[in-house]
Amino acid sequence: MISVFVEKENINGNIVEIKDKKDINHLKNSFRMNIGDEIRVVDGKKEYRCKIISLDKKEILGEIEEILEDSYSTSVKIDIALGLLKNDKMDLSIQKLTEIGINKIIPMKTKRTIVKVNEKKDKWIVISTEALKQCQGVKKVEIDEPTNLKEINYEEYDIVFLPYEGANGSKITDYDNLDKLKKILYLIGPEGGFDDSEVEFLQKKGVKVISLGKRILRAETAAIVAGGVILNEIW
Repeated sequence: MISVFVEKENINGNIVEIKDKKDINHLKNSFRMNIGDEIRVVDGKKEYRCKIISLDKKEILGEIEEILEDSYSTSVKIDIALGLLKNDKMDLSIQKLTEIGINKIIPMKTKRTIVKVNEKKDKWIVISTEALKQCQGVKKVEIDEPTNLKEINYEEYDIVFLPYEGANGSKITDYDNLDKLKKILYLIGPEGGFDDSEVEFLQKKGVKVISLGKRILRAETAAIVAGGVILNEIW
């Protein structure tokens, strides 16, 4: 079923108002939707099964037929601090991290970060929102402003993982009861990886250094693989 994301204020009683030009164009011209057709609408908390009752150039109205609770998000919040990557790699990471169910993405500045970004890009939000529609998710992924590695609040997490090529063989699966925790963070460095002093700093913070296997993975691959393994442990 085709999904559309709307803000809470666009739901009035049992009527959903779709006003985004891109969504209107997709529904009318790409998907050839007509009055009476059904669509799936999400507002970040719930999903609504709706029937289209009005098609206009500036607005599409849907009548809510069923309201469903969010069954696509996990009770444990999984966040990632991701070293800033070059454009296409950052875009791909945000898309795939949204698809697998990451709660929040913290674009991270490290010593070896090459990309110069001081504030989050609008296109990251667009990429994540489009991915959310595709994967039938409900809750939007939070994307923070770019933050220095040492300025992240590690204390707010129950456990923090650092996949690192210098790990001694410990794996995410060695840690029991991850599904009983509330918040988990994992860190993935930029293309050049983490500096040794940064790894030492993180270890002093109590971060768990773990291995993702014997192969050296690209940053965007490691981000998706590590997130998938953690999510598999808590579902």
